[in-house]
Amino acid sequence: MTPRRAALALGAVFALFFLVPLGLHGLWIPDESRYAQIGQEMLRSGDWIAPHFLGLRYFEKPIGGYWLIALSEAVFGENLFGARFASALVTLLTTLLVYGFAQRLWRDARTAIAAALVFLSCALVAGQAGYSNLDPQFNLWVTLGMVALYFAFESGSRASRLRWWAVLGLACGLGFLTKGFLAFALPVLVALPYALWQGRWRVLLAWGPLAVGVALLVCLPWALAVHWREPDFWNFFFWNEHVRRFASATAQHMRPWWFFVPIVFAGALPWAALLPPALRLAWSQRGERATAFVLLWFAVPFVFFSLSKGKLPTYILPCFAPLALGVGRFVVQARSQRSARALRVNGALNLLIGAGAVAGLVWLQLHDPLYSAGEGSRLALVVAVLGVWLLCAALQCWQPLRHWAAPAFGVWTFFALVPAALPLALVHNKMPDQFILAHRDALRGAHTLVSDDVGTAAALAWRLARTDVVMLDTQGELAYGLSQPDVQGRYVTRADFPAWLAQARRNGPVGIVLRLGDAEEEPLLALLPPDARVHRAGRLVIAIVP
Repeated sequence: MTPRRAALALGAVFALFFLVPLGLHGLWIPDESRYAQIGQEMLRSGDWIAPHFLGLRYFEKPIGGYWLIALSEAVFGENLFGARFASALVTLLTTLLVYGFAQRLWRDARTAIAAALVFLSCALVAGQAGYSNLDPQFNLWVTLGMVALYFAFESGSRASRLRWWAVLGLACGLGFLTKGFLAFALPVLVALPYALWQGRWRVLLAWGPLAVGVALLVCLPWALAVHWREPDFWNFFFWNEHVRRFASATAQHMRPWWFFVPIVFAGALPWAALLPPALRLAWSQRGERATAFVLLWFAVPFVFFSLSKGKLPTYILPCFAPLALGVGRFVVQARSQRSARALRVNGALNLLIGAGAVAGLVWLQLHDPLYSAGEGSRLALVVAVLGVWLLCAALQCWQPLRHWAAPAFGVWTFFALVPAALPLALVHNKMPDQFILAHRDALRGAHTLVSDDVGTAAALAWRLARTDVVMLDTQGELAYGLSQPDVQGRYVTRADFPAWLAQARRNGPVGIVLRLGDAEEEPLLALLPPDARVHRAGRLVIAIVP
């Protein structure tokens, strides 16, 4: 395939599988509703300096990622497409970086196309591309930084070296504005062993300060502005979001050290079976500077994230660009040598996974149905998607050298269609904005809004374009904002709720959105007055108290 045809194919894939589905399903909680609401609040308040969530100070991340989401909502509207477009866009840009880097490294269009295709079809990458989150943005800046770092070391002319070290600084600065100090740590952790391994440490010492200077120029204006506006920002952000999350025994999302091993294989589907041979090939070619750099690019962040106490699957996303480069090169070599074994094994693994998913779905429908009798179309769509997965896997098994790329279409189809075909019980539980949307007119008439779940409160605030949701018996990630002395009346305990509700309804109707969980939460319904208009869908309850 020529580069021109590859570009056209990439554009068609991006439009069909990544852009079209963005508005076809509700916002997942807690992440998507949080980021959509923060972006909306930034637009409506005009405050582009201090992050706020539900009208409260929210200092868990810097401002840059919210800027991009807010701009997306400004351009496309405060809707599902607008909330998610930023993630799709940065994923496309990262894919283009992978393509361009592979082309420059190995001067082979086939390898560049294969690496880009593998990257864009890795399950973790494709899944996050349609998900309003900061990780795809951070991955773009890390990828840009690593590409710039390599060419900064390898450039022959002074002008080229100057340009690439400056780009590295720019990428680090933008990464810092998105997720913080990690944007500085990752390039340094790769640059040091690479410089020592390749004997390039003098280049690092001579030119590294330029990258640092550019990064500071990018970061300092906002860093100083937020310090002037909110003096406690850096104290909270540094200690809570960096030191405690990395090293503390009380870190959020505590996971064992080996957590990312299965995550890498699961996130690399449908290419998981190609990871071991691709890594072996890269290790055998470690004498090449480019391959040595790609190996370090994967290994160092992987070890760093594994050492952290707090872990989430998306943290490992920066490792997938180098993985895709290695797998892409392995695929091209396997096809050139007419070696089909690893590709056929990969197809067989995907067949096994698809067959297992079908068997599991059938078993659940027979014993503990996921889909009710009125959800036949949703069930049929899920079956069709799994059928596409099986067909693509079978093609790779049947003719692995010719149809090696077929599994990519299985992944793209899965992430494009399955979210819109989930059982309604799961939709109402994890995408509450859809139920809220159905009752938005009634909720708009409420003088006071209440919710017992942060993610649901964010969906409520986003759908109604309001920030004044009172939290009922829960604080979660809002604890810091709710603790500020200038915040009053935004939290009520369950014990105080009846008296609070009696007082609040004197000012006008009260809209209550509950996300019920275990049996111990059911008594919340008993707190509602008899004249409340109650609507229920699964675990979600909307009550309008006149």
